[in-house]
Amino acid sequence: MSSAAGACRHLPLAGVRVVEFTHMVMGPTCGMILADLGAEVIKVEPPGGDKTRQLPGLGIGFFRSFNRNKLSVVLDLHTPAGLADARALVASADVMLENFRPGLMAGLGLDHASLAASHPRLISVSHKGFLPGPYERRTALDEVVQMMGGLSYMTGPEGRPLRAGTSVNDIMGGMFGAIGVLAALRERERSGRGQEIQSALFENCVFLSAQHMQQFLMTGEPPPPMPSRVSAWSVYDVFTLAGGEQLFVAATSDRQFLTLCELLARPDLAHDPALATNAQRVAVRPELLRRLGDSFATWGKAELAARLEAAGLPHAPITRPDELVHDPHLLASGGLVPMATDDGHSTQVVLLPLLLDGHRPGVRLPLARAGEHTAAVLGALRATPPA
Repeated sequence: MSSAAGACRHLPLAGVRVVEFTHMVMGPTCGMILADLGAEVIKVEPPGGDKTRQLPGLGIGFFRSFNRNKLSVVLDLHTPAGLADARALVASADVMLENFRPGLMAGLGLDHASLAASHPRLISVSHKGFLPGPYERRTALDEVVQMMGGLSYMTGPEGRPLRAGTSVNDIMGGMFGAIGVLAALRERERSGRGQEIQSALFENCVFLSAQHMQQFLMTGEPPPPMPSRVSAWSVYDVFTLAGGEQLFVAATSDRQFLTLCELLARPDLAHDPALATNAQRVAVRPELLRRLGDSFATWGKAELAARLEAAGLPHAPITRPDELVHDPHLLASGGLVPMATDDGHSTQVVLLPLLLDGHRPGVRLPLARAGEHTAAVLGALRATPPA
């Protein structure tokens, strides 16, 4: 157990030490969740630092987004001294995380099978592309498993599979890894023993597609991609407004449809007996949406959104990620907060989407520089007599 987290005893994982051998998104997400919940998370980086720190393009935000509240130790695992320090760190830990290619940790003697005999209380988490089976040796990326796991097919229009606009499986894999850690810690209280946990990208994606798989099993009909789906509701779409602005609007009940028609000054639609029920409206949905679209096209977004809000009708702007930086709800609810960065500047980061006893788990430590805590962590380790 660690004493470094003692200042945060009000957090549920205070006193839990996690040693993290990870990069990119999946493993770091798991470690960040545990760190946000109070664990002391020690991120082991190679000489020069985790290469994720230097990714360009869409990867530029990975390191800052998924590595807060961690200490950084640089070790060269390909040297006897570095490997010995890594093993000593693991021996001091409650939890070890890794997300490297199959066989790498075993080759270093840092896999669960190699460690369990001498460290029976250790909880190990391997973040992989696939759980054990025919695919387990394949190289996997988020986009690869989105194609394999049904998500890209369901997201894009017919004949144009489209990946989701963020690393959904990497992030979800880290979440399931963290859930596994919480369960294993609870089990260890009972049994006194740790265990190995595996979380995998492909299985994550299949879980996301489970409702569509069940739809097929119940109907015998392959579900169409979402852009081609038969909607359960007649008004549930993106409408183009005056000036080319867009707004998603929904009316999922008969009462909501009448309210929308009143708001848009369309008594012809409200009192048409052929549109009295949702089922009737769904049957003529394309024509209904065209007629509603004529009315929506006369409204500006700000005025219409205010009227929809007052009427209690579901609606949403089509928001870009850069616009979320200024979102009033996100700011007021404390979901976006400052964090000191490893280059001495500051940025805004998105917190975990949960409250613990009314409080958001927040930023406790600046983003670590590569190897910033090597001397302190290893010095304390060497000064502590073996258990």
